[in-house]
Amino acid sequence: MAELNPSTPKAGGAHRRKRMNLRVDLTAMVDLAFLLITFFIMTTTLAKPKAMDLAMPADEHNEPVSASRSLTLCLGKNNQLMYYLGELKNPVIAPTVTGFNKDGIRKVLLETGKSIHDKTGKNMIVLVKPSDHSLYNNLVNILDELTITDVSTYAIVDINPDDTNMLKQKNIY
Repeated sequence: MAELNPSTPKAGGAHRRKRMNLRVDLTAMVDLAFLLITFFIMTTTLAKPKAMDLAMPADEHNEPVSASRSLTLCLGKNNQLMYYLGELKNPVIAPTVTGFNKDGIRKVLLETGKSIHDKTGKNMIVLVKPSDHSLYNNLVNILDELTITDVSTYAIVDINPDDTNMLKQKNIY
């Protein structure tokens, strides 16, 4: 049992007064402290981990893909990206710079996906190429946009020197 005992006066004083021994029982306070600690531990919500689903192919199929179905997104600096449809040397849609907002890349993904599906009957394939100057947050935003626009086939690939040169020309590298 926890208790608090005051010190007694030293002997030899002129007046000896008999003091009552003051005794405070701290057991209830200690019990209350542990109950409060237990309550706050049990009711606190810990930070939940954030994870993104990413499906990887089980086996490798190296099937050629039509360039007219391939939309390439090159992530640059200042929260901007460049996109083009087809090959960079002979694009179906010329390289264009846009942002990550709903009127930017989301509109491009929806319109291009619908156009490709109407022409070929197949879905669009998106190649995401982050540059050295892009932010990780931009890559996550693109993956979110691909999920929102229901793009089922996409890949994150290394950026090549031709794309880097085009980003420099567009002043977003």
